[in-house]
Amino acid sequence: MNSAKRIGLTGGIGSGKSTVAKIFEILGIPVYYADDRAKKLMNESLEIRAKIQENFGEETYDEKGQLNREFLAKTIFSDPEKVKIINSIVHPVVGKDFEEWADQQSSPYVLKEAALIFESESHEKLDAVITVSSPIKIRINRILMRDPHRSSDQINQIIDQQLPDEIKNEKADYVIKNKDNVMLIPQVLSLHQKLSS
Repeated sequence: MNSAKRIGLTGGIGSGKSTVAKIFEILGIPVYYADDRAKKLMNESLEIRAKIQENFGEETYDEKGQLNREFLAKTIFSDPEKVKIINSIVHPVVGKDFEEWADQQSSPYVLKEAALIFESESHEKLDAVITVSSPIKIRINRILMRDPHRSSDQINQIIDQQLPDEIKNEKADYVIKNKDNVMLIPQVLSLHQKLSS
């Protein structure tokens, strides 16, 4: 097993966690993008596929074996219990995938970037967690610019399913405040120095 510290990086939708992750990458720190890996694993993992089809029906995957995201989203989106089922299927596989990936890295620490680190309780397997905190109005504006196909209602529904910043900030070991992008780099550099020692 690699002795690199496992550090979580989280924040609500539109908080700027991906921007922060990119800064860490520029500093040479390997970043595991858990949400992107989850999407990939939902198509590649036979274990995930079997459990999703068992719980939500054969039509969750098309004839080519690709996840029918639109169908699954409509099926689970407004039902918190169904969201919990999906998370209980996907998160353990992603957790194992992260550990295998982290063991291959050679740096003082690695980052696991994920929206639901606290909600999935994966923070318990990490050495520390950084949360990126940003005012809600700024977050909504960022999302509307980045994802113009999303409505304000959809954005608010996603925000409502995530822990509020106040709770994430309390649970986190480190908080990066993202009110102004100019201030991000000094905060990341300071954290990088702490985590590298």
